[in-house]
Amino acid sequence: MTDRLQTVLAAIDAANSADPRMDEGRPEALLYGERMSAELDRLFPDASEPLRIAARGQHVERWKLARSTYPEGRAGYLAWRRAQAVHHAEVVSSLMQDAGYDPDEIEVAGRMLRKEGIKRDPQVQALEDVICFVFLKWYFGPFAAKHSPEKVLDIVVKTARKMSADARARVLQEFDLPAELAAAFQ
Repeated sequence: MTDRLQTVLAAIDAANSADPRMDEGRPEALLYGERMSAELDRLFPDASEPLRIAARGQHVERWKLARSTYPEGRAGYLAWRRAQAVHHAEVVSSLMQDAGYDPDEIEVAGRMLRKEGIKRDPQVQALEDVICFVFLKWYFGPFAAKHSPEKVLDIVVKTARKMSADARARVLQEFDLPAELAAAFQ
């Protein structure tokens, strides 16, 4: 790991340590970033530095843009998600600049965080695949417990749709899903 990569990851972790929301007794965003890095290492061990940074910074300072400040419903949710993506890209870009990354590398990480080029750019798609694996591995169970089977199926279908064919195949190998949910990944 290069010094500048260590510097940026440490800065993201420092920012995420301020998250007032807790999960397993730790700041939510910090835990999420660590999980993202662990899944990235497992799924894409040869990932580029911008992809490693984007994975760790995927939810950097997420708590600062409260969902409640956006309108209810799907349109409000999508506006909040877009604002989050822009915020994450801005924070990560600033940290990368401070650590000495060149503008091209900074732009690559920003595009990944803004999800520009999903299904077309291999690095953007790799980040999305990691996001989906993290959701399935750590957040799907609690989500499913709170929602109707119809809502759960809808989210699983949407998750599978965002993933690459290779990632969908890997989900089927790694997760023991009921037939109706597994069908979304086939």
